[in-house]
Amino acid sequence: MYVPLTALNEGEAGIVVDIQGGPNARAKLIAMGIAPGVTVRVIKGRGPGPMIIAVGSSRIAIGWGIARKIIVRRV
Repeated sequence: MYVPLTALNEGEAGIVVDIQGGPNARAKLIAMGIAPGVTVRVIKGRGPGPMIIAVGSSRIAIGWGIARKIIVRRV
């Protein structure tokens, strides 16, 4: 089942299956290493402020609007 990244709880991981949105959003996410086939893990997913995710050994803070555009399959 595919869900937006924002549907994952802290500690959960997912494999990116799609990035919805325009070419600028896709390019920005791909430049950060978030692309189809990549596994991402939610470090901080609730509360105020940005969502923090792990992509490989990196930690990335992204806003909720762009996080909703990242579609993942739960691992």
